[in-house]
Amino acid sequence: MNIPNDLIKDKKILLAVTGSIAIYKTLELVRNFVKAGAEVKVVMSQSAKKFIAPLTFETLTSNQVLDDTNESWANEHNHIQTTEWADIMVIAPATANTIAKLANAIADNMLLQCALAFSGMKILAPSANTNMLENPITQANLKMLGISNYTILETQTKELACKTVGDGAMAEPLDIFYQTCRELLKEEFWEHRRVIVTGGGTIEKIDEVRYISNFSSGKMASALATALYLKGADVNLIATKFDSDLPVNMHKIEVEDSEEMLEYLVDSIRIAKKGKLSKPTLVRDEHIHVIQKKPYLFMAAAVSDYVPEFPQDSKLKKENLGEKWELGLKKNIDILSSIDKEGITVIGFKAEIDKDKAKENAKEMLQKKGLDGVCLNILDNAQSFGSDDNEIEFITAHKDVLLPRDDKLSVSFEIVKNAKELQE
Repeated sequence: MNIPNDLIKDKKILLAVTGSIAIYKTLELVRNFVKAGAEVKVVMSQSAKKFIAPLTFETLTSNQVLDDTNESWANEHNHIQTTEWADIMVIAPATANTIAKLANAIADNMLLQCALAFSGMKILAPSANTNMLENPITQANLKMLGISNYTILETQTKELACKTVGDGAMAEPLDIFYQTCRELLKEEFWEHRRVIVTGGGTIEKIDEVRYISNFSSGKMASALATALYLKGADVNLIATKFDSDLPVNMHKIEVEDSEEMLEYLVDSIRIAKKGKLSKPTLVRDEHIHVIQKKPYLFMAAAVSDYVPEFPQDSKLKKENLGEKWELGLKKNIDILSSIDKEGITVIGFKAEIDKDKAKENAKEMLQKKGLDGVCLNILDNAQSFGSDDNEIEFITAHKDVLLPRDDKLSVSFEIVKNAKELQE
């Protein structure tokens, strides 16, 4: 998925790096931040400088690195004004030693002084040997930080620098990037709100090796789910295809055919209405009454209109079929028409090649299926499927809004913005 160069434009990130071999991954993280439009300043521990020279970070960020040797009170290059400048602080990698000191408010180096002085949310990506990470004292320190304005990212289980296989590897740079962007971009409206997104073309089996499907790539659904995740929503992506670089902790369900998609969708809607989420969805309104945020469904999947009437459990052999073979098809269930839409805002997607009738068909879909909105995508031809950009017309009962062609993540943010207005 392409990262828009204005995703976090003008956001200010203070990146702290400690003495771990995982620091080489942080270079990629810096590139992602800068590519997405953020301004980045780096603070290094003395141990970190043994792995990478400050000049490397200064080259990537175009800002002077702050460390124990160069703090100045004649300008803003100090731990107070630097932390006042920042919108968020990210500590990646964070060694067990740094974690222990953070948990006990020790500030005996420049990095720790910055962490203690920064009052906003801090994202921490641990990196340590398995035994060091799983030491009960380290675990207690992480729990202490978890209730002290830190977001702790999970480590990975893989072969570590010490050649042992175990838990302790730092989270991937892209996942740290997504978590940082989520913290910077989240909105109260979407935060903890349950949102379901469906995507990809359904795969309807003819036999064990053949199927009916379509050209839908699932890219739009993945981009839309990512945009909603970054806005703070509790996203459940139900799809036949996914982008490979989705946020690791986004909830995803891989399905195959329309029957399986419907099954998971109905269950997800039921759970969403009850508010049983990974995080609380309850907020208080101005009258101090507890209310539940109304969920959303974005139906971006391309569900087959017809399915094989008699799918086979084993492979069909041409020797038994003869010179001609007629495949019997039956009309498939209309998922959007069949689901219970009470208490949930539903937005459908419609792809059209006939430009003359596209809007008319979209408005008919809006009315007949009882939707709150339709995202109309007019395609030039079948080869338009799978592209990295899109143009959408967001249609409701009251207005039509053209969302100009852009990369699919940028278009998704515009869809999210218009969808929000349906409940405001």
